[in-house]
Amino acid sequence: MKSICELARLVDGAEIIGNKEIEIAGIEHDSRKVGKGTLFVCIPGVHVDGHQFIRQAAVAGACAILTTRRDVEVPDGMTILLVPELRAALDAMVPYFYDYPARSMRIIGITGTNGKTTTSYITRAILRHAGYKVGLIGTIQIMMEEEVFPIHNTTPDVVELQHTLAIMRDRGMDYVVMEVSSHALDQDRVAGIEFDTAVFTNLTQDHLDYHKTLENYMLAKAKLFDHVSEPGVKQGKTAVVNVDDAAGKTMLAHADCAHLTYAIRQPADLRATDVHVLAGGANFTLNHDSFGTMPLQLHITGIFNVYNVMSAVGAALAEHVSPENIAAVLRTFTSVPGRFELVKAGQDFSIIVDYAHTPDGVENVLRTAREIAKKKIIAVFGCGGDRDRTKRPIMGRLAAKLADVVIATSDNPRSEDPESILDEVEAGVRETIGDKHHERIADRREAIFRAVELAEPEDLVIILGKGHENYQILKDGTIHFDDKEVACEAVAARREGKGCRHSS
Repeated sequence: MKSICELARLVDGAEIIGNKEIEIAGIEHDSRKVGKGTLFVCIPGVHVDGHQFIRQAAVAGACAILTTRRDVEVPDGMTILLVPELRAALDAMVPYFYDYPARSMRIIGITGTNGKTTTSYITRAILRHAGYKVGLIGTIQIMMEEEVFPIHNTTPDVVELQHTLAIMRDRGMDYVVMEVSSHALDQDRVAGIEFDTAVFTNLTQDHLDYHKTLENYMLAKAKLFDHVSEPGVKQGKTAVVNVDDAAGKTMLAHADCAHLTYAIRQPADLRATDVHVLAGGANFTLNHDSFGTMPLQLHITGIFNVYNVMSAVGAALAEHVSPENIAAVLRTFTSVPGRFELVKAGQDFSIIVDYAHTPDGVENVLRTAREIAKKKIIAVFGCGGDRDRTKRPIMGRLAAKLADVVIATSDNPRSEDPESILDEVEAGVRETIGDKHHERIADRREAIFRAVELAEPEDLVIILGKGHENYQILKDGTIHFDDKEVACEAVAARREGKGCRHSS
């Protein structure tokens, strides 16, 4: 617990209105999570204003609110902590409230457009094999050793993140491996975290709806390397950077700490040579001064996964994990949910589900599919609503160029009309499709059923965009939707001679 006076002293211009002696037992911005002694944060949102829930929070036990509004009305006995700017106040107060949990663990931050999740899972596996207790904060889920918790953002907000880190500290985690998004870096959600190793995977077009330019997007990613360069209570800070990517130079320029570079094409500290991508995996040799050469036969395939492996190995080397532990994990690692994941339902053709939702991601996955496909590639893909619109025709062109059959469909349309999104995707498809088979089916379930219906023996159906997600975000709400489940249903229906049946 901290006194409200302690918290106020952290913020220039803060003012306490009411009881200055109260003790704060927790900080929450979700009124449903409020308990006795909570400081309730009133965040004014686009659709919901936290000030509307002050009385609800008070009933649940909140003793004070944090706000920027002097004119706010509160129940009798409730204290107001008035601050000039809410985000800056939270950045200062929340890590302090939880006694800076990141200082008690080694923190590995991974940023980049693609590859963060696979890199984080491989890194976690290596560290656990080396005997460490590891927490993971990622796109798919939060993990504390084997215990799994759901997640809603790639990097949670500062309140949720610091609370999670505090729980990990209290449960004895030695390491936390976390994906760090450009939004989180730009919005300072990682404030108060002392990073030990920062990893950069790659940079390709994404999130331009938010960042506006690729330069802004790159500089947001580079903030992770500013963070890892900051002085702290721990020693041994390292930047692990892909120098085959042009943005790698920018990341290194922001990293005032030890550098560990990796590449296939360029000279680097860690290099992959003799690379052979096969249907069942990838063979290559890792080269580094600490171990000389390390021949590897992976159970994951694609040139992008060779890079993901190198980024994880770089992180492990930065944390002084032995080459023997690294090699043992890489030779047995199989997959990450929703990342080039094979769906087996007894069919005589292949089905792969992947999270690829950027132009670079789509190109990487389809090129890998081309290398392993025995016959046709049937691609099902869409583009999310309320997101970067400029990538829609680009993804359409790539799908039309690299697949043999293209079925354009919905992803998470959110507040947009699915047909309007498809109009923009189709503009790119039509430029490139030529005489290949092409269909436009807005209903994602129907599109997957159609792809399975068209598949012949030894074809490859690849379903892109949602990967591990088990939901679809529509204009009128979120529904359960899992590409793997639907693909299995489609195979069963085909076997029974039935088409797509819409559930009521």
